[in-house]
Amino acid sequence: LDTLVTQNIDGLHQRSGFSPDRIVEIHGTVLDAKCLACGWRGPMGPVLDRVRAGELDPPCQECGGMLKSATISFGENLVVADLARSEQAARESDFFLAVGTSLGVYPVAALPGTALSAGARLVVLNGEPTPYDHLASAVLHEPLGEVLPALVASLNNDFG
Repeated sequence: LDTLVTQNIDGLHQRSGFSPDRIVEIHGTVLDAKCLACGWRGPMGPVLDRVRAGELDPPCQECGGMLKSATISFGENLVVADLARSEQAARESDFFLAVGTSLGVYPVAALPGTALSAGARLVVLNGEPTPYDHLASAVLHEPLGEVLPALVASLNNDFG
């Protein structure tokens, strides 16, 4: 697995031990804060510490602007560099694994099509059907909590 593109904002994939350098958090993360005025970005922990210490709405310490979690809000554009990195990974992949996604939210939903156009094989693991199921080499509609541990065990046995 070269690149993991996630719509999760909770740091789940980093906690799994996957290298943060190879993760694209396309919808951002709640683990960081960002300033809406100057673009400063840093860990959320110190901002929350300021709230716990009594600051109701702590301003950015760089410019005094408003801080928010470093997530993409509805109506806000995705980070161009993250989207470009995701698209490049899809173009360069020979195998695209879509896990736990409806593949219905664009522009991320276009990534499997990009990979397929570049010759990749697609595998879809999701609880419900997706628009790409008919194009996939394999599709499994099962609860991921059951399927993924079995898949990992099988891969460990095959590739140890």
